[in-house]
Amino acid sequence: MIASATLKLPGASLYYEVWGSGPLLLVIPGGPQDAGVFSDIARALADRYTIVPYDPRGNSRSPFDGTPSELSLDQQADDAAALIRHLGGPAYVFGTSGGAQIGLNLAARYPQLVRTLVAHEPPTMMLLDDPSADVAEAQGLYDIYMTQGVDAAMAAFFGGNALEGPGGALEGDVPPEFDMPPEAAETMGRVMGNFDYWLAHGLLPLSFYKPDIAALKAGKPRIVVGISTESEGQPIARMSAALAEKLGIAPTPFPGDHVTGFDVHATAFAAALDQALQD
Repeated sequence: MIASATLKLPGASLYYEVWGSGPLLLVIPGGPQDAGVFSDIARALADRYTIVPYDPRGNSRSPFDGTPSELSLDQQADDAAALIRHLGGPAYVFGTSGGAQIGLNLAARYPQLVRTLVAHEPPTMMLLDDPSADVAEAQGLYDIYMTQGVDAAMAAFFGGNALEGPGGALEGDVPPEFDMPPEAAETMGRVMGNFDYWLAHGLLPLSFYKPDIAALKAGKPRIVVGISTESEGQPIARMSAALAEKLGIAPTPFPGDHVTGFDVHATAFAAALDQALQD
């Protein structure tokens, strides 16, 4: 059974879903994603967890009260903490990509609210010995957006990370026409509608965030760094490995690539996540 609700917070309303029963598992989407991309994972884990995916502030069904503002990692973590408290936490937390960056901020600043954090492929470029090339690439992507628009920037993003765009091509804000379940098509439409906000206000803050390694190592939450098997050789794997190295832990393998593992390989991904939380 799935239920959805909205939590009113200062400056925004946070949309979230509640699946299943058991220990609380908060799921933080990455970049322009929202709760909908985790539907298959939620179905697979609902017999073991109360799994709560949500739309981060500024994405999809979690609008600002007024004009959208620059993404703040502290504010995003504050939102996650407020949701955990509202749901009676502490919680297990899974975050992917930029959502993993939010999870790392959450675990460092609110250790009492996090049991275990699984940080799946965070873009922790600022932990590299020399992040200059990756910083330049992120800035270059932002510059493409500013000069050429959303479609050009997203094409560069997917190409630079050896990923396919939605449906294999980007077509503005309209989901491509091919056979897919209505739920998936609806989610894709929402996510594509978030590209503009993510590129304008979220890309650089999420990319340039440097986790507080000292706080994470000293804190109560156990940290798991997940790297997808199909990301081998890609920049995101190198960034995530740098985090694991700084924390003194070995990365945990997950199926798939950076953005499709929890979709294309949902059953295997859910099993890997459950195992990572139990280890």
